[in-house]
Amino acid sequence: MRSGRVVIKKYGNRRLYDTSSSAYVNLEDLAKMVRNGTDVQVVDATSGEDLTRVTLTQIIVEDAKDQPTGLPLELLKQLIVASDHVGKEFIMWYLKSAFDAYQKMQGALQSGFAGVASPVDTLRNFLGRPERSEMSETEELRRRVAELEARLVKPAKKAGPAKQRKSKV
Repeated sequence: MRSGRVVIKKYGNRRLYDTSSSAYVNLEDLAKMVRNGTDVQVVDATSGEDLTRVTLTQIIVEDAKDQPTGLPLELLKQLIVASDHVGKEFIMWYLKSAFDAYQKMQGALQSGFAGVASPVDTLRNFLGRPERSEMSETEELRRRVAELEARLVKPAKKAGPAKQRKSKV
């Protein structure tokens, strides 16, 4: 992994020049740099305009052509429809949040589930029950299920004799 920002100059003939290695690169090389964690900035060689966002989008589009799956069609349509600034911001926030959650889960899987709560811990946290050292997780779950079943099985309160209604015809 390279440290610091790598500046890539994009020329009018669509060639990309890596200023740190003094070599021409292609979109695939640029994608590898990004996947390896390199901070990349793509600039127009003559104007200095930042083309990073456009170039990274181009990499995503090129990758999508080679694979049968890609971004869902409905999402792509929604990105186009969301022409207002607020709509685009929301969609980008949502995608970033979803991707951050995905990366967190992938990291947990790769580290052998370290730091991932067990389903029982998740259930306990959801129910707002603190951990009880005197009771095993299984006993706690059994007690909670019995408590919930008791709520469901309680007979309904008996109402007084039903009043007959007069029907209007």
